[in-house]
Amino acid sequence: MSAASPGQNEHYLTVFRRHFRTWRGDRPFWAGLFVLLGGFPIAYFPYANLQLGHLTLAMSTTAGAGSLIIGVLLVVLGVSLWFQKHVRTFAGVAAILLALVSIPVSNLGGFLIGFLFAMIGGAMAVSWVPGEPAEEQRPAPAPRSEAPEPVSDVPAPHGDASDPLSKGEASESAAAGPAAANGVGEPNDLSGTSPSNGANGRQSAG
Repeated sequence: MSAASPGQNEHYLTVFRRHFRTWRGDRPFWAGLFVLLGGFPIAYFPYANLQLGHLTLAMSTTAGAGSLIIGVLLVVLGVSLWFQKHVRTFAGVAAILLALVSIPVSNLGGFLIGFLFAMIGGAMAVSWVPGEPAEEQRPAPAPRSEAPEPVSDVPAPHGDASDPLSKGEASESAAAGPAAANGVGEPNDLSGTSPSNGANGRQSAG
């Protein structure tokens, strides 16, 4: 019996939420939502009528067409931030400018509701940057164990030419040979010049 693959038995709402979370994280979702919401009150209030009992209060202004254009542009910019994230800087700056223009044109920017939504969304769009992928942590290589060099217990021969100590002893013995031959230990010195004899060589011979 084969093991069930991950996500096979999950509810479709769980799968949808996971995919939606991934899609939302790759774009300035909240910036687009705020800009989109800011366009509705700016476009709606100039054409709305407020009923107070038998009194009808019309909130439309002479710039009603301008309010509608600003609202529609903000909605388009909000949707563009969702599906065209590379225009986030342009869309953010345009949303901020349209929010400022809506103050004198559209009833103080839709009674400051649409103005605040558009300003916050535009600022979020300008400051949004895509996230960097997490770097994979590679395991550190294990330290190499260096085996000690084998030491031989057999002593080198005394006369080995490769031993520098043997060379030094041989040179010292070679230098000390002539000195020992001409030193005090000569018994056959007949020249009469040796101070150890204490007498002339001829007298010794006689």
